Amino acid sequence: MERLPEDWQRGLVIVAHPDDIEYGAAAAVARWTRQGKDIRYVLVSSGEAGIAGLPPAESGPLREAEERAGAKIVGVTEIDFLGYPDGRIEESLALRRDLAAAIRRHRPELVVLFNFGDVWARGYANSADHRAVGRAALDAVSDAGNEWIHPDLADLPPHSPRWAAVFGVADGSHAVDVTDTIDLAVESLTAHARYLEALSSDPVATQARAVLDMAAGRKEGFPAAHAISFELYHFSN
Repeated sequence: MERLPEDWQRGLVIVAHPDDIEYGAAAAVARWTRQGKDIRYVLVSSGEAGIAGLPPAESGPLREAEERAGAKIVGVTEIDFLGYPDGRIEESLALRRDLAAAIRRHRPELVVLFNFGDVWARGYANSADHRAVGRAALDAVSDAGNEWIHPDLADLPPHSPRWAAVFGVADGSHAVDVTDTIDLAVESLTAHARYLEALSSDPVATQARAVLDMAAGRKEGFPAAHAISFELYHFSN
């Protein structure tokens, strides 16, 4: 497993819901912001359908606030919420267009995406939103550099990221050493307190630590006590 390239300055993380980033990638984000990199987030929904017993009109603003709090802990302050309906996101040309527009606005060298495969691991299905957002976003990375695919984005100059890196995959091609930032990642996930409280009766901090210990454990063939793995896609040099 190779080290993920870090010879870049601006990154953009695109996911479906608040808390997705904190399920692993935030540990790498904390490392990168410590290096002085400019990291920004785009969330396709506000996660308003994600808390049992809490109506979407109340849940959406709460989950946005939790996301902003968690992002701040790892050094991220610029977050876009696109307002797509949580749980009903479709892999559409409209979504590709909106994500291509976001990529053109933020002009990242690296785009980070969440696992968009059919499963997390054998026997564990991935969610429809994760599949739709990840696949549309991967296409949008290419779309953003093409001036003809979305002509209504002509006011935003084309931009071609160098890579897309997908986290949450079972066996990645590359990894990032997060030994020094895993505690920040735990704290960042803990900021999603109301969401985690609805998932389990275990203390929020206990849940967060268990998640990060699993996501950022030792990776075979990679010399770090804690690492996040990614599947890396190359787009331009």
